[in-house]
Amino acid sequence: MKKIGILGAGNLLLADEGFGVHCVQKFQERYQIPENVSVLDGGTAGIMLAPFMESVDILYILDAVKSDAPPGTILCFSQDELRSRSLNTSMSPHQLGLMEVLDLCRLRDRAPEQVEVITVVPEDVSTGIELSQAVTPCIEQVLNILRQNLQNHGVDLTERELPCSA
Repeated sequence: MKKIGILGAGNLLLADEGFGVHCVQKFQERYQIPENVSVLDGGTAGIMLAPFMESVDILYILDAVKSDAPPGTILCFSQDELRSRSLNTSMSPHQLGLMEVLDLCRLRDRAPEQVEVITVVPEDVSTGIELSQAVTPCIEQVLNILRQNLQNHGVDLTERELPCSA
């Protein structure tokens, strides 16, 4: 079975910029994580993410991305789009770092076989720890996209049981 990595990127102190981190936190709260799936809050760690990226066959990166699209728009990029650099968006500073780290992994022949980036267009990147109203509902949509992609790789997620309230 392929080893799958889910990486949440972003800065939690800059509102919507922390979208990817919020997503992986919600993912870990909601689902029991199968043995072949690793989840990482990568924050803005840059080059320090190389060992994680090199340890998986399939990598999903969840993040915010600047774009001319309206705030709250979800954009998905495949490995081919990443390699060709034909993206019609301006990636955030740490996202450029992630792409450079992936390039480094490729140079070392240790890159994941498949990379998928699932992003949201931010509304607010000012100082703050809360997501904007435009971006908050996107967490559920991105988790649904991620769950479907994992099912396509034979990974069925089981929801955690919520504690009973008295």
